[in-house]
Amino acid sequence: MTSLLPAATSRRSASEVSADLTTRRPLVLIATFGGIAAAAATLLVCMAFGVIGWFLTDGGSHGAPRDGLRTGALAWLMGHGSGLRVEGVPITAVPLGITAVCAWAAWRIGQRVGSSISGHGPDSDAVVDGDRDFVVPFALTLFTAGYVVTAVVTASVAATPETAPSTLRVILWSLLLCALVAGPAIAVGSGRAAIWTSYLPATLGASAHAARRILVLWVAVSLVAFAVSLVLDFSTAANVMSQLHADTGAVVLITVLSLVLLPNAVAFSGSYLLGPGFTVGTGTLVTPGAVVLGPLPTFPMLAALPDEGQTPGWTPWLILLPLVVAFVAVVLCQRSWPTNRYDEGALRGCVGGVCAGIGFGVLAWLAGGAVGPGRMSDIAPFASEAMLHAVTSFGIGGLLGGLAITWWQRRTMPVAIHMNESVLEH
Repeated sequence: MTSLLPAATSRRSASEVSADLTTRRPLVLIATFGGIAAAAATLLVCMAFGVIGWFLTDGGSHGAPRDGLRTGALAWLMGHGSGLRVEGVPITAVPLGITAVCAWAAWRIGQRVGSSISGHGPDSDAVVDGDRDFVVPFALTLFTAGYVVTAVVTASVAATPETAPSTLRVILWSLLLCALVAGPAIAVGSGRAAIWTSYLPATLGASAHAARRILVLWVAVSLVAFAVSLVLDFSTAANVMSQLHADTGAVVLITVLSLVLLPNAVAFSGSYLLGPGFTVGTGTLVTPGAVVLGPLPTFPMLAALPDEGQTPGWTPWLILLPLVVAFVAVVLCQRSWPTNRYDEGALRGCVGGVCAGIGFGVLAWLAGGAVGPGRMSDIAPFASEAMLHAVTSFGIGGLLGGLAITWWQRRTMPVAIHMNESVLEH
């Protein structure tokens, strides 16, 4: 009789066995290969575009396909902050479009890695009881190693004495990308993030949600402002294209390059709307209050720049826009995180606004750099001033939004708010 018990208790369904095999794949192999795959996926895309660009420029009559491959690899390295030299001139601007694609790939593959290794280590009950769980840090270390090795090999193969990309900067950017993107992705995919965040105060989670909402909404507003400016002066962009005598292949390349630089343009646009503005060359200034320009490169995206000279009387009022954006974002956010305490609502909105301002300041700092010789060595938003204005405007707007929506929720749904806060406390 007792001999039948082990067989009965050890028998598991096919779905349970499949789930166990899916979540207990070899950690070392999966995590290391995940890092290599995250780097190689975007690298191969860039190299493919490099070959396409080589063929479109002159039908492949000059050079060889390996030149297109090298160009694509160098573009990928520039997306990791490597910079390079073109005829002895340093180019330090980072194409943030490539960086964003690399971050997206690291996030998606990091989540898959986390899901594949989620069965390793102690279970959720043991983690709650205090057992040490090193699955995520160990997986992140291996993931980062695979990513960094791929980046270093790429830099070693693609670099030439003439281009001289910085391998050290590639390594640093790769480490930051893995730590800030792949690490959280692995934690989310493995289920550890849900356990860890359950210990955090509800106010912290609501503030983080508000910061994300403010930053996303501000980026969207900045993108719309840039698009409207470009459309209103589209004739100038078309004139620039005609001056370049570009054929179909060149138009395609310019369009792809514009898309790659679109996040940079959004950062410039956001800095302008905040008030500090930006520079498009040494001695230039573009702000809502004044525009001082000089000779500019023949690049269609620059048609979005305002006309030189005195600005219209309504443009200085644009500095109120970040206040409105933060106010609206916090109001929308707190609909999902209601509270009946004024101090709680004010704290969520203010902290979220300050964090969003810091985040946009970092984006503005990354968006600039040298793109050519002479005057073109200084094209960048005024990042420190933009961060200061963003922190102040988003913080005040978030504070007012938090107070306003708290007042409204106290009047319209006090019972629902009390029940929600009771659930969060427990």
